[in-house]
Amino acid sequence: MNEHAEHRLPTVAASSYLNTAPLIWSFIHGSRRGRAEVLTDKAPARCAEMLAHSEVNAALVPIIEYQRLTDIVVVPDVCVGSRSAARSVVLATRLNNLKKVRRVALDNSSRTSVALVKIIFQEFLGFEPEWTSAPPDLKSMLAHAEAALIIGDPAMKISTPQFRVFDLATLWHEFTGFGLVFAMWMARAEDAVRIRQLDFAGARDEGLAHLQEIATDYEQPVGLTPGEIKQYLTQNIAFSIDDEMLKGLALYFEMCGKYKLIDRIKPLEFI
Repeated sequence: MNEHAEHRLPTVAASSYLNTAPLIWSFIHGSRRGRAEVLTDKAPARCAEMLAHSEVNAALVPIIEYQRLTDIVVVPDVCVGSRSAARSVVLATRLNNLKKVRRVALDNSSRTSVALVKIIFQEFLGFEPEWTSAPPDLKSMLAHAEAALIIGDPAMKISTPQFRVFDLATLWHEFTGFGLVFAMWMARAEDAVRIRQLDFAGARDEGLAHLQEIATDYEQPVGLTPGEIKQYLTQNIAFSIDDEMLKGLALYFEMCGKYKLIDRIKPLEFI
């Protein structure tokens, strides 16, 4: 790395979904403001691409991409995950039973959840529907498929009287007994020392201590009340990893390997 690059602020990328807010709040509004340049994009998949192409030093990356990227290390313990019901990773359908589904439209902004849907159908429901990839627009997705994978903030706005909404973290928990990790901070191995100094765990803790401000900031764009936002960020989303989630992650990787969704399984290498 040249000397000029050493003196630039490290760049980090994260999706702009509500579930990343506690992880990036410190860098944008809190005590770590000015210590990193934060780039946000609606699609978690785009964050993986930015890291893969060395456009950023670290990114909040869909967990499945760890198995596809090379020379990558993971920030320990900090995550976007769920111990049971995530609310923002769902399969929406007009049918009353997933076993009737013949074609599934997959949100092209997702990576981890796309693999999760494929595992749920093949491993737990016992069949494989036809898959199609589409931008996350529920109406157009369901014009061509019986079910649609929607992630992030749009997933929480689906009209439930009109659609049957299956929470994928709930389905995973019902079948396995485990929680699931959807994304973690990752960095290029060569940037590990610089990235460690950013203290992502401390940033998470500061963000979680400012949920009221986050709820106020996101009320308008997300379309939920501050109370609903706080409930989502405390009851649905987990920002640190417990033992059950680690077991769930190991099983998820194992299933991804079984159904050829990844070419290999490597253990997590932490910063």
